[in-house]
Amino acid sequence: MPREDGAALVRDVRNAPLSFFCPDVTDASTLKRVQQFIDFGYSVTVFGFRRERYNTDYQPSWPNVPLGFTTDARYWHRLSALLHAIPALFANRRTLARASIFYARNIDQLVLALLGRLIAFSRAPIAYEVLDIPPILMRRGPVPAFLRAIERSCLRRVSLLVLSSPGFHRNYFSAVQKYAGDWFLLENKLYPSPSRSRAAAIRPGAGRRPWVVGYFGLIRGEATVDLIARLAHRLQDRVVFKFGGVFTTVEQAKFETVLRRCPNVDYSGPYLPQQDLERLYREVDFAWALDLENTDHNSRWLMPCRFYEAGYYGVPCLAVHRFEVGNVIEKHHIGWTFAEPLEDSLVRFFERLTETDYEMIHARLAAVPSSMFVAGEDVARLCEKLARP
Repeated sequence: MPREDGAALVRDVRNAPLSFFCPDVTDASTLKRVQQFIDFGYSVTVFGFRRERYNTDYQPSWPNVPLGFTTDARYWHRLSALLHAIPALFANRRTLARASIFYARNIDQLVLALLGRLIAFSRAPIAYEVLDIPPILMRRGPVPAFLRAIERSCLRRVSLLVLSSPGFHRNYFSAVQKYAGDWFLLENKLYPSPSRSRAAAIRPGAGRRPWVVGYFGLIRGEATVDLIARLAHRLQDRVVFKFGGVFTTVEQAKFETVLRRCPNVDYSGPYLPQQDLERLYREVDFAWALDLENTDHNSRWLMPCRFYEAGYYGVPCLAVHRFEVGNVIEKHHIGWTFAEPLEDSLVRFFERLTETDYEMIHARLAAVPSSMFVAGEDVARLCEKLARP
């Protein structure tokens, strides 16, 4: 982004109050988004829940209204948490009344933001950001249909829909929810640009074996872990799988069984993204981007954070053919994709891969502009749209 454009945008915003509703104030993507808004001139007050999964000691440096605790997937618990958050909205209605924009992440927070705006007698515009399509919204039955109806009703009151993948708009909001309003693509790119040394990563051609595959971030999907366990057993000393991060929809006890049975599977525990990413990616040859948790919808449509992290550090991704991330990888020839049966396809790949083949893709990835992986002008354009709804 040209420096003068960014400065002009900050002047236009003039410290405008922004009320930010989020499901987890400790989540790395939440911290990133809040910091982006602050850097571009907004005065942000966060209305947020907490989820006890990682970063639990974190205390926000920005104004924060705690709404309580919530959990992944447990929808009745989340409904109860929303109801218990209402008194906090009443107690902070003056703050809500001053907001020039309401920004909500996920459907729960959108409902809460609409209620907060009503309580404050505000007419400020609302932006709705979606990072995942919850599985329940893609199911059949009266409850999923009811939740989709609630979301459709809320969407009619939204000024801007913010999506992390074009697949979400194409396959869900346009096709299922028939949303025809304004929307903005804001990918899960890195922000701010983290440190990156000039030292080249150690590759197999430098005398090191085996190949190393890294899976860093939110560890989710039993099918994904099962596939990696089978690959580790079949590939033995040809491939090492390194995990780092926190467990979401994977049972930790089951994963520990995999660790005991597979000496070529390693888990280094949670990490701090801005501090540890380079160290993690310098130790691997590939980034695992095969999300198999909801292959009929969300996993097929999303663009995972690890695609941007790995790309920034020059590590090619492994992904599923015809998934959204796979399409991007194939378009730019900066990684490898695999068709069903995935296990056999991946085994054949590692049995036949040569150092020359690897270096060719690695060189293509190194030539990609960093703007493909690091946020910049896209954040400025979002802030401009929020400043001038």
